[in-house]
Amino acid sequence: MSTEPAQPSDETAIEVTPDAAEEALALLSGEGLDTDVAGLRLFVQQGGCAGLSYGMRFDTEPEDDDMVVEHHGLRVFVDPASKNYIGGSRLDYERGLQAAGFHVENPNVVSECGCGESFRT
Repeated sequence: MSTEPAQPSDETAIEVTPDAAEEALALLSGEGLDTDVAGLRLFVQQGGCAGLSYGMRFDTEPEDDDMVVEHHGLRVFVDPASKNYIGGSRLDYERGLQAAGFHVENPNVVSECGCGESFRT
């Protein structure tokens, strides 16, 4: 049994920009987490005015059935149910005059709420 995560296919993989990876790695390190094992969990949950919303948190390690992708040194964990909604997405970190934060560019979205916090596929 291999300990290496399976490489996802192109249509289900999550892309991470260098800016998003840099910011997430800095936050992980700030929490005292080992960036060689720990990572950013990206998931979808019920909620928001459009029906679904994105969630993110740090996890110390992936679950057995997670898709694990690594970009620019950042490990991203996605559970099987969430993968169906966000496969092929791009995670970016945007800095602006009003605010800064992570942003998911999801090709599966057919509509979003006005604030961009929730979506429908």
